[in-house]
Amino acid sequence: MQSTKTALITGASSGIGKELARVHASRGGDLILVARREEKLELIKRELEERYSVKVTIFAMDLSVVGAAQELYESVELNGLKVDYLMNNAGFGLVGKFHELPLPRQREMINLNIIALTELSYLFLPNMLQQKGAKILNTSSTASYMPGPLQAVYYATKAYVTFFSNALAEELRETDITVTNLMPGATQSEFGATSGMDKTALFKKTVSARSVAQDGYNAMIRGDLDVISGLTLGQKITLSLIPFTPKKMLLKTIREMQEVEN
Repeated sequence: MQSTKTALITGASSGIGKELARVHASRGGDLILVARREEKLELIKRELEERYSVKVTIFAMDLSVVGAAQELYESVELNGLKVDYLMNNAGFGLVGKFHELPLPRQREMINLNIIALTELSYLFLPNMLQQKGAKILNTSSTASYMPGPLQAVYYATKAYVTFFSNALAEELRETDITVTNLMPGATQSEFGATSGMDKTALFKKTVSARSVAQDGYNAMIRGDLDVISGLTLGQKITLSLIPFTPKKMLLKTIREMQEVEN
């Protein structure tokens, strides 16, 4: 099905964000792509414009910086661009004990995973309410189901994303806007290497970023509340047992899965 909608995607230079851009472009939709690395954005812009004949606008900026979300919104407005689909995908994680990881880096994680996502939703929502068929897709994680020893802040930020997305969806239930919460498992992307998760048992089995992006995009189009993607059968069973698992046992298990293997 062809799309005439314009999608703004954060974290669009790699991984799930890059694949979301490809999925949307393949349906004929224009794009506004945001990420830190301008050279990577230029490459994906050229690829999508040449292959799908869509219009791609790029903004190279670091959304973990305070005030960046406001700057992005103002830049979009200044360029006369309309956002139909807002895909808050940018995020990162860190592995290690909370008190041993650098505080500035953990603050940046909170700024990106929580503050930027919240501010962009707030800033673009009023205009999106005036448009027919507008949609929001927030990339959370299956980590949002549980506390995450050795990734204490990351797991907590994703719990925020999930609960914020679900609450916003209910607030907007009587409007034309839907909010979909994408919860991937371990995914083949730069996230694993950046966070250090690629050296843990949790990332021994990963799925492609393309399959996660396709699942998330399709769920957004349908207006689904939540979509879980990229889990093995064993992981799905484990996830379903979380509410019935004693918390101390759960915490010990998660910690063991996230300890870096030598």
